[in-house]
Amino acid sequence: MFKNKTLKNSTLKNKIIGDKKFYKSLVLIALPIMIQNGITNFVSLLDNIMIGQTVTEAMSGVSIVNQIMNVYNIAIFGLVSGAGIFGAQFFGSNDDEGFRQTMRFKVLSSILVSILCVVLFIFSGKALISLFIHDSGEVALVTLQYGQRYLKIMMIEMIPFALVQTYSSALRERGEAVLPMISGIIAVLVNLILNYILIFGKFGAPALGVEGAAIATVISRFVELAVVVIWTHRAKKHRNFIHGLYTNFHISKKLTGKILITGSPLMFNEILWAGGMAVIMSGYSRRGLDVVAAFNISSTLSNLFNIVFIALGNTTAIILGQMLGAGKLDKVKDTAYKLIFTSTISCAVVGAIMICFSPFYPLIYNTTDEIRHLATLFLIVASIFFPSNALMNAVYFTVRSGGKTLITFLFDSVFVWVVSIPLCFVLVVFTDLPIVFVYFFVQATELIKCTIGFILVRTGFWINQLSDTSS
Repeated sequence: MFKNKTLKNSTLKNKIIGDKKFYKSLVLIALPIMIQNGITNFVSLLDNIMIGQTVTEAMSGVSIVNQIMNVYNIAIFGLVSGAGIFGAQFFGSNDDEGFRQTMRFKVLSSILVSILCVVLFIFSGKALISLFIHDSGEVALVTLQYGQRYLKIMMIEMIPFALVQTYSSALRERGEAVLPMISGIIAVLVNLILNYILIFGKFGAPALGVEGAAIATVISRFVELAVVVIWTHRAKKHRNFIHGLYTNFHISKKLTGKILITGSPLMFNEILWAGGMAVIMSGYSRRGLDVVAAFNISSTLSNLFNIVFIALGNTTAIILGQMLGAGKLDKVKDTAYKLIFTSTISCAVVGAIMICFSPFYPLIYNTTDEIRHLATLFLIVASIFFPSNALMNAVYFTVRSGGKTLITFLFDSVFVWVVSIPLCFVLVVFTDLPIVFVYFFVQATELIKCTIGFILVRTGFWINQLSDTSS
């Protein structure tokens, strides 16, 4: 009996823990993504702190606009990721023409989506910001004005952002995560320096406040685009997909159809998920602008720590996508288990670290003690659910790597709109529960998704080769 138990434990260990080669390939892809996202989020944190040194209304206005912009950002991410499922598999099967056509699809569609969103924000920006402001009086009016001024400038960076994501995703699908990392580092350094100069009016520049923060972001985005595009096109020897990329914009009908069928659920999933998060935040904001400010403080720090499971999720999609494209179908399931386990354990450690930071970080902001205390409690709740968020994220990218995007659509955004949003509004509107408990219970619904998602991974239904679709 003891021998059988030892054998069972050994088998389980081999299933969830990889060898040195596994972790080396994981680190080579995940670490550059982590560094890039980490630096980006660290600068966002500093940006947030700088704005937080002015007035609470400015911080709240910027926070609301960032919630709205996040829906656009996630839409672009979903679009390039949907096509990227094919890109990773085309690279795995050494199909340069298929990869090239996938890249063209990303460029054209991301620009189109950006133009549509700019038009929407021009005509409906004020109405969208107002959805998050349920107070009345001078404070609410000033918050709205700050938000409008910030959004007006931020719209300029939308097309450059889309193109950066298009190029960066293409490089990562090929296992080249260093160039996007370097371009991101350069951009955030530019952003940080300009934030300091333009927000506070240093070195003879005018103190522009929220407008200064927006201008700094726009300039840094154009710098990032220039670096990633020029560097990518200069190394044509190592990147065959660049040859003839813009000679024509041919995309085969079959590939277009496949990307739309497979990628559309993913794109709409990302849009609906991000929109759902914005609606939930709008629900929380019914408890007052103090809640908006506290969430702004807590989410800035939690986003910095989120880089771990976000990078590991992207790495999961890349590694499994390349394996599927190369036809290594017999090994892909075991690799998925190892990736999910690694992500979950890593984020359990990260969550513990964030709890340690939670009482001290809000003290940096020039705001009230009530808002600081609320932000601390939000951080603790977010930390508790870090491991489950990591597991859910890894499961999502696993299922997505095989092109099962309709399932991920049901599993992710439909769940948010059918379960999380109704629960949020019922608790906010019809109960007197403190907002921290409301936040806890809404976060706890994610445990249901973790259970369902892991069952889906175990079935292996997602194991699917897509890279023969370019003909």
